[in-house]
Amino acid sequence: MEARTVADWVRCYQREFGLPVRERGGFVMLPITANLCVVHLPSARAEKVLAAMRASAEDGPVLARHIRWSVLATPDERPAGPLADELAGLDVDVPGVGSAVMLPTSLGKWSREGCYWVRFPQLGDALPALSAVLRTAIEVGPQRFSTALSESGERGKFRYERDGVGPRWP
Repeated sequence: MEARTVADWVRCYQREFGLPVRERGGFVMLPITANLCVVHLPSARAEKVLAAMRASAEDGPVLARHIRWSVLATPDERPAGPLADELAGLDVDVPGVGSAVMLPTSLGKWSREGCYWVRFPQLGDALPALSAVLRTAIEVGPQRFSTALSESGERGKFRYERDGVGPRWP
């Protein structure tokens, strides 16, 4: 199928990939529901997560943007308490039900939406469990990003601990 319009892409994602997408504001949007979620990760951590999940045959579709990647998953348990805090320290985010993710309208690299598929969705894909993606995100390496409330005098500034790159306020 040759998709040229957003409506064509919506039909393509629905028919070819089995994703429950919708058109909204001239873009193809994938809604976050009780049956489908996404995990946003910094790209360096996401590459490690994808490699680890591929090695254990648990990988699913992955969408890349310049600094963050999004892994599609099946929600089994939302992170809470200390796990949520640890994930926040790793800059790993799980958007809530009702939000949406913009999908690319090309199959090449860097669509007009500023993203591309690292691992394309496939019809009948068994998405990895959210808990498996989050567990892997924690296991792939040490903390690289932290909210530095205590280090910044409770001002809520961010501290990047990535080889000296990025702002360092404290």
